Amino acid sequence: MVKVKKDKKTKDQGLILLQETTDSLLALMGTEAKASVSEDKENDAFVVNIDAKDESGLLIGKRGETINSLQMVLGMIFRQKTGEWKRILVNIADWRDKQETRLKDLALQAAQRVRETGEEQQLYNLSPGQRRTIHLFLAEEEGVKTESMGEGSDRYLVVKPK
Repeated sequence: MVKVKKDKKTKDQGLILLQETTDSLLALMGTEAKASVSEDKENDAFVVNIDAKDESGLLIGKRGETINSLQMVLGMIFRQKTGEWKRILVNIADWRDKQETRLKDLALQAAQRVRETGEEQQLYNLSPGQRRTIHLFLAEEEGVKTESMGEGSDRYLVVKPK
């Protein structure tokens, strides 16, 4: 495994480290999935695309739990090896893109209901990342605003009229 030295941090070394770490984790999990790592300059992140074929469902997990855990572990290992935090996005079978599309559709439906009825709409069972996606997406929408309410696992998002 590559150990990135603090005085020689380069994006190429980070990509190599992330590729090797991902390959090791996938092998330890007993999968035959293959990963490719790239840089997303627009979002200042590294993207790990995993081609899992028949194992996609296993690696995504129920409601994305496994893919999110894999993403978190890769981020923690990267931080430990490099001494810096870097946003790492793991995508399997375009799950993240489909998830984002689903969340944007949900957000638009809620915004439309708020505009039609004038009543706030609550969106439950969202992860912090999902709430963030909806907050950012609806920030550009006319006539509505968003707010997170509640604490801990009971936290939810409210779409309100402006």
